[in-house]
Amino acid sequence: MDTFLVNLIAATLRVATPLLLAAIGETYIERSGVLNLGIEGMMFFGAFVGFFVADVTGSLWTGFWAAVLSGILAGLLMALFSVTFGVNQHVSGLGITLLLSGLSLFAFRLKYGGRTVPPSIEPFPQLSPFKGIPVLETLFEQYLFTYIAFLVIVPLAWWLLYRTSFGLNIRAVGENPEAADAAGVNVFLIRYVALAIGGGLIAAGGAFLSLAQLGAFTHGVVSGRGWVALALVIFGNWDPVKVMWGALIFGGTFALQLRLQAMGLNLPVPYETFLALPYIVTIIALVIAGRNATYPAALLKPYRRE
Repeated sequence: MDTFLVNLIAATLRVATPLLLAAIGETYIERSGVLNLGIEGMMFFGAFVGFFVADVTGSLWTGFWAAVLSGILAGLLMALFSVTFGVNQHVSGLGITLLLSGLSLFAFRLKYGGRTVPPSIEPFPQLSPFKGIPVLETLFEQYLFTYIAFLVIVPLAWWLLYRTSFGLNIRAVGENPEAADAAGVNVFLIRYVALAIGGGLIAAGGAFLSLAQLGAFTHGVVSGRGWVALALVIFGNWDPVKVMWGALIFGGTFALQLRLQAMGLNLPVPYETFLALPYIVTIIALVIAGRNATYPAALLKPYRRE
């Protein structure tokens, strides 16, 4: 039982990592008053670009930073539509998802053709600072990105949003862009920067899947994680620390259903029930937390200077 629990916790941290990166990125974006429904496409695009560049260059880090750059560019494209042109954020976000998903699949087909076995690369290794200590070695045998996500990205996001003038400007723009503009804050610049930061983090979450967790790119590499991350932002009430707990809840449920399937328990339920369990838990948590959610007042409202 102890081994089961330790393995479950370790798997939870790994599963939660891409969700956490994407959800923190979306938190930046939505705090500035923009709803980014392109998150699924950005993760998918980041997963493909990271894998493709790493495969061509032979460097995992080159692939990862290429994925981050692709996410920044995707965020700026979303900013062009939703901030500069004032296009409906639902439409522009879904358009970004369709564009990036289709572009990734088209490029993948051009490069790798219709292989029955997907191409793969040697992924990032897992690290453990407690080699030789049985329980701790298993528990902390994680990818570098997992450590960065939980120990750097989350505290940094909380500090930036709540303890710096930059974060104050983001929150002011997301709550009342007219007042922020009157106070001398460049609303358009802040939203562009927030979308660039968020896009980079979202693509990093996708790259984690193809470069670390799977070491491959497939059509189902993201499998709706972008939409889950979107729900986690609401669950966390747009607070990075609460978003982290939401990612852990989903990650724990997902890891649990994988463990239960691997144990081969003879339960009178189809295996599809296990696959749906994490999403059911996410929906229930979202319904409970969403009733008291306080979303940014300017969310979904394009800003036009009078």
